[in-house]
Amino acid sequence: MSNMTQMDSYHNHALLPNQCGSTLVQIIDAPLPLVWSILRQFDNPQAYKLFIKSCTTRTGDGGVGSIREVLVSSGLPGKTSMERLDRLDDEKHVMNISILGGENKLVNYRSTTTVHEEEEEKGMKTVVIESYVVDIPGGSSEEDTCLFANTIIGYNLRSLAKVAERMAAVIM
Repeated sequence: MSNMTQMDSYHNHALLPNQCGSTLVQIIDAPLPLVWSILRQFDNPQAYKLFIKSCTTRTGDGGVGSIREVLVSSGLPGKTSMERLDRLDDEKHVMNISILGGENKLVNYRSTTTVHEEEEEKGMKTVVIESYVVDIPGGSSEEDTCLFANTIIGYNLRSLAKVAERMAAVIM
């Protein structure tokens, strides 16, 4: 599936007037199965998300419908996040997560992450696309809300790339 097809199929979100959203893309020089194996671990997001202090599965076994409680590192606006895994498709490499609550700025947050391979001049690369929709909290602007979410997601995607590329270098 091409980038544009994935964007149309999975990353086209309808926004309400009090919401904002964005789509971020990260190209990773590591095999798709390796990247997906890191990303799909709903019960272990701290494997690549460095802002997470700890994660505890509250219900489920890490599969669809599971709920996790994430404790966020100090220094960020927010301390906890209750999150649900809404979709995990290991064949199509699609994952959907919703934030149900907690002490954080991401109210009514829903994300879609897709992973696919793409041929480049120097061989195959893995492309991770993450899009989201979130409510704009009172007292905040659309620009500030999206900037905050984009900063966190962008940092997490770059961290995922570093972890996967380091692991790929050891394997190859």
